[in-house]
Amino acid sequence: MSHKNETAVLVTSLFLTAIFIAAVAWWVTKPQDKTAVVQNPNGSLVDTTAENPLNSISFGEKILVPEEVRGGSPAFKTLKQAGVNDIAAGKYNEAVSQLSAALRENRNAPETLIYLNNTRINLNQQKSYTIAVAVPIGSDPNGSLEVLRGVALAQNEINQAGGINGVLLKVAIANDNNQEEQAKKIASALVDNKDVLGVVGHWASQVTLAVAPIYDSKLVAISPISTAVSLSGKSPYIFRTVPSDYMAARALADYMLTKLQRRKVAVFFNSKSTYSQSLKSEFVTAVGLAGGQVKNEYDLSDSAFSAARSVEQAIEQGAEVLMLASNTGELDKALQVVQVNRKRLSMLAGDDVYAIKTLEIGADAALGMVVAVPWDIDGDPTSAFPRQARELFGSDVNWRTALAYDAVKALIAAIQRNPTRTGVQQALASPDFATKGASGTIGFLPSGDRNGTIQLVKIVADKRSPTTYDFVPVPR
Repeated sequence: MSHKNETAVLVTSLFLTAIFIAAVAWWVTKPQDKTAVVQNPNGSLVDTTAENPLNSISFGEKILVPEEVRGGSPAFKTLKQAGVNDIAAGKYNEAVSQLSAALRENRNAPETLIYLNNTRINLNQQKSYTIAVAVPIGSDPNGSLEVLRGVALAQNEINQAGGINGVLLKVAIANDNNQEEQAKKIASALVDNKDVLGVVGHWASQVTLAVAPIYDSKLVAISPISTAVSLSGKSPYIFRTVPSDYMAARALADYMLTKLQRRKVAVFFNSKSTYSQSLKSEFVTAVGLAGGQVKNEYDLSDSAFSAARSVEQAIEQGAEVLMLASNTGELDKALQVVQVNRKRLSMLAGDDVYAIKTLEIGADAALGMVVAVPWDIDGDPTSAFPRQARELFGSDVNWRTALAYDAVKALIAAIQRNPTRTGVQQALASPDFATKGASGTIGFLPSGDRNGTIQLVKIVADKRSPTTYDFVPVPR
């Protein structure tokens, strides 16, 4: 070997040795992937890794709803982030100041209002009762904000009135992403936190069905959104402030047969959605029992689905009405049906079609569509709730906000009777339980279903609306 080659080998050897030593030093000194632990209010230790559901639960120490921040001014964003940072650092006096200023910049910010109310309790070291709200922030941030407005309004209202028998209300926000596995983790974490006396949630019916066994015999959950009939009687710890699909389907079928005087209908639904399947099945049953005919059923989730082909086929088969039992995930395809139909056949729809998107995209083609919802802001002119919501948030609210408000009002009334988990369940299940909410008296059937009614609304032209279209109540 030449001297030149020997030198090259030596240099290479020294280089590799240096790399090895550096690698060993990095491994010894690097932060290890150990499970970080924190102590829950109940004293149990839990991990805070990315997979831990506690990272998706907040009393104010982290921002969970980025949509609220994106919708605010630069000043609002700065103030809210500073307030949340102060909460995480235990600087409650500073946090109250920052979040109060943030709300002056943007009062239509329910997450911020909930965090502010929680922080005031911490600042003054006041006794409090705790509830949680589980929302699909990752999959439906706007829908989550609608629910959070109802929760924030109810919390703000009771705390300003002095609390529940003098004890203030604290709220934890949880993001379950409307996914069953994430929701199960959230539910388990909430059950483990013994301070939590009740949960407002969840969103999709299949998600609420998935978490029902976790809450059963441990913690009450009241859904303001889940409507599937299969939830009825699922667990004595599962309630809902929204009427079931049984009610909505019969209201729509009755309207078709008696008001429209039409008997033949084609139904569009999503076979992968528990809610959509439930509403479709209940509607088909109701139509059949009343002497009507379902000419065809079209699955929006079918990869071969064609709105144009389906509508033309429905017309050829003699359908007089199109019923959209779509869920939010297939709303775009349902709106294709609306556009292709071009008002040739009358249209009916379930509550997931009640959305700004329907007014924006459906536009003139959606005129006259009748939608079944649990509540409408103009449905009860004597209700104080719409005015209270406008004063607090500076905008109108919809049925999701109203039904979330009702869920919190029900929990407040139950906690007032007996502030224990078992006591809350027994109060809600009691035949004499009743309290006033946004949508009238709140009471529950033995099945856990809301003992309430359905409001039908119709899409009309309205120049005052930002979309120039709006939903207005159909006279009962």
